Amino acid sequence: MSSRGESLRVLAVRFVRHLPGPTQRVWEYLTDCRKLSAWFGADGRIEPREGGAIRFMQGHVRGVVTQWKPQRRLAYTWNIFGPDETDSPYPESYLTFDLEPDGSQVRLTLTHLPILERFEKQNMMGWHTFLDILGAAARGEPVEARSAYMQRNAALYEVDLANLQR
Repeated sequence: MSSRGESLRVLAVRFVRHLPGPTQRVWEYLTDCRKLSAWFGADGRIEPREGGAIRFMQGHVRGVVTQWKPQRRLAYTWNIFGPDETDSPYPESYLTFDLEPDGSQVRLTLTHLPILERFEKQNMMGWHTFLDILGAAARGEPVEARSAYMQRNAALYEVDLANLQR
């Protein structure tokens, strides 16, 4: 056994999307509960400060805001819980949204890490789905049912929606 440190590599996913600006508008979609509901579900809550709690999908997803840099960066821990669970069976992960002005648009970069290997395709399908919904809402387009986006993205990432990983 060695006392030397070892280098670890973690699996992560990243998406880059361009949305209509300005950055204040996109920031509101990420942080304002009324706009957050347009793409993430009606019951999302986020306390607007570092150390604030996040709670999405009826408490299925919980975490803590680690970076609150208005119109530039939002980061929080992310963990999945079952009903009435106080301890998650999954490792905590980290979600970061970076915003950069890009002409009349905003470049949004989403990074999520670490991802368990068995969830890689499902994770990509899920974030692709949420970002498609966010894009439609931000562009003022009609937002389809989440299931329609999921069906398209499941095919894209070869995810069998009837046999999701647990």
